[in-house]
Amino acid sequence: MDINAIKTLAGKIRGEVGKAVIGQDDTVDLMLTALFSAGHILLEGPPGTAKTLLTQCFAAAIKLDFGRIQFTPDLMPGDVLGSNLFNFQTSEFSLTKGPIFTDILLADEINRTPPKTQAALLEAMQERTVTIDGKSHRLNDRFTVIATQNPIEQQGTYPLPEAQLDRFLFKHVLAYPSREEELAIVAGHGNRSGMKTAAAFGVEPIVTAEELNEAVESVSQVRVQDDIVSYIVDVVRATRETPALSHGASPRAAAAVAAAARAKAALEGRDYVLPDDVKTLALPALRHRVILSPAAEIEGRTTDETLIDIIEQTAAPR
Repeated sequence: MDINAIKTLAGKIRGEVGKAVIGQDDTVDLMLTALFSAGHILLEGPPGTAKTLLTQCFAAAIKLDFGRIQFTPDLMPGDVLGSNLFNFQTSEFSLTKGPIFTDILLADEINRTPPKTQAALLEAMQERTVTIDGKSHRLNDRFTVIATQNPIEQQGTYPLPEAQLDRFLFKHVLAYPSREEELAIVAGHGNRSGMKTAAAFGVEPIVTAEELNEAVESVSQVRVQDDIVSYIVDVVRATRETPALSHGASPRAAAAVAAAARAKAALEGRDYVLPDDVKTLALPALRHRVILSPAAEIEGRTTDETLIDIIEQTAAPR
């Protein structure tokens, strides 16, 4: 697929999502980048910032199967994956597939469930397979998890384990809308109670699975020059060398940034990556893969502040 066609596809998806969601343009851009680079994304924000509605509209704009899991404290791994049940009529076991067998999965409030159940997603997110009773079942190559969570300091939540967080390409922190955006939200959504579906807002599927597969294949051909690769590696290695972080990012993180930068370039109609692509994506790609040191916490520093300093201080190619 031509690079300009990828940009056009992305514009169509943005237009459909915009029918229901006002603002959150940066969130939609990151979701598109994750989708076109075959990655997963974690959305964190307080209740009422349209995380669920945004995901539903995003999925509705693409002709892929959509599934949702509402994570709760009593959810079990079998409720996510499915199980083999004995059929007394045939005297055989048959697989009852869980909601994970879909293309785009909304893992809603993923940090409301204990780590044991969260771990049920690990294999699917990394290898796009599900193992039940020793037998592997293949998921679609476009299988994408869009997870939402409330801030972990809120009551009744469980922090995601590091291994789980590392499976996400991005962790994006949603901010409250600007005053102008909030005025538009209240004017457009304030005449009803409850939440409408994506279909009620007129969101329609306008991108086929075939088009998406072609786009993802084309994104992998976007050029990343050697000096850009060096820049990515330098940023990631700097996270392991600063005393402000007790645990830095891994080589997997560097590869993830490179893949995401390719997708971002394609979404903007370019067949080459710029340093600004890396600068834009480094923070959401790394903030969940590093751990702040105790000394930095005592000083009142945050993970984002530390990463921004690293990104700004690492020399970028010209």
